[in-house]
Amino acid sequence: MLEDYLVLCLAAALGGAVNSIAGGGTLLTFPALFAALGSTGDAAVIANATSTVALAPASLAALFGYRREIRHERYWSLALLGPSLVGGLIGSLLVVRLPSDSFKAAVPWLILAAGLLFALQPQISRMLGIGKSDGSPPSRAMLVGAIVFQFFVGIYGGYFGAGIGILMLAALALMGLDDIHRMNAVKTLLAGVVNGTSVAVFVYSGVVNWPFALAMAVAGSIGGYLGARTARKVNRAVVRSLVVTLGFLLAAYYFYRQFLI
Repeated sequence: MLEDYLVLCLAAALGGAVNSIAGGGTLLTFPALFAALGSTGDAAVIANATSTVALAPASLAALFGYRREIRHERYWSLALLGPSLVGGLIGSLLVVRLPSDSFKAAVPWLILAAGLLFALQPQISRMLGIGKSDGSPPSRAMLVGAIVFQFFVGIYGGYFGAGIGILMLAALALMGLDDIHRMNAVKTLLAGVVNGTSVAVFVYSGVVNWPFALAMAVAGSIGGYLGARTARKVNRAVVRSLVVTLGFLLAAYYFYRQFLI
């Protein structure tokens, strides 16, 4: 049991650090919890819920760090707040209302999708012109499209969550935001709304393993704080490569367990 806590706290600390540097911490915390809880259908649901709760404090710390940038993008934050809230609620309810084996069957696909999104983030960013804008405001059709898109991002975020960062950055780029720090601030706020909604649903539904969640929350907060402190000194390409490799290996492992065992 002590070994489980050590592994989970290490995964949470690394997950919090990775989230503060590049994103993708769920790819570390969810598999560790899934294994510790027994790798059953019910374990997949509890692992997803516990991972979300465990990493929530680290997200709040990151949001506090972006408090100045948020003030400059208040309009866009409010515009996408509603779809994030509703989408996150729907996604979270799908986790707890659908049969647990349904979520277990989706696990390898979700991890693979998250790994692909994380791997392709630089290319997608260049294609969408993230960080580059002519300064013109988005059209009404573009804004409506971004709101609808964010709604579905919220559903995915409430259901699993890994990889939603690049999806939200894509929507923000389409809206014409060109300051990457402000974009990250809005992204962090919206992710916090989605995750906060999920936490409320998961806690109410009683699917959180609290001993694991509390221990991981402390470790994740420490990792997030240290990661933020050293973010400029870390080679992000190395961190990205490690997370992507881990994501693909985990996806392959779960596909193997699901279809070949």
